[in-house]
Amino acid sequence: MKFAKKILFPVDLSEVSPKIAPYVKEMASKFGSEVHLVFVARVLQHFTSIYVPHPSVRNFEAEVVKGAEKKLQEFVEEHFQDVSPKAKVILGDAAEEILNYVRSEGVDLVIMGTHGRKGLEKIVFGSVAERVLHKSPVPVLTINPYSKAP
Repeated sequence: MKFAKKILFPVDLSEVSPKIAPYVKEMASKFGSEVHLVFVARVLQHFTSIYVPHPSVRNFEAEVVKGAEKKLQEFVEEHFQDVSPKAKVILGDAAEEILNYVRSEGVDLVIMGTHGRKGLEKIVFGSVAERVLHKSPVPVLTINPYSKAP
């Protein structure tokens, strides 16, 4: 049995993502893994309940996806030029969509960064990494991007 045939690297395209990329590439190299990058754009459907017209919300979401696809492609070109990962932008709740992707694509390992949010910020924004870690059917490697490398 080959470990980690498919590695999923959920990216948020913040300053954290480039710090995690070397770990993903190293693991993929060691195991000969296929790398998948996913960016999940938040769905804005809840704004329709405050009288923002559906077409406006859908148009904005389409623009967000288009911009995210461009940014994700730039990220791939800069940090994964020697790996050729599969990259995809998905609309939805980040943790839910990451878990859905794991199941639908047969991912064997998830590697993701943590933001280290605490207190009120964690309560307000939650922790995608924590939710994925607790609900994932496959191993999840979380990396603190602010720790010093050995």
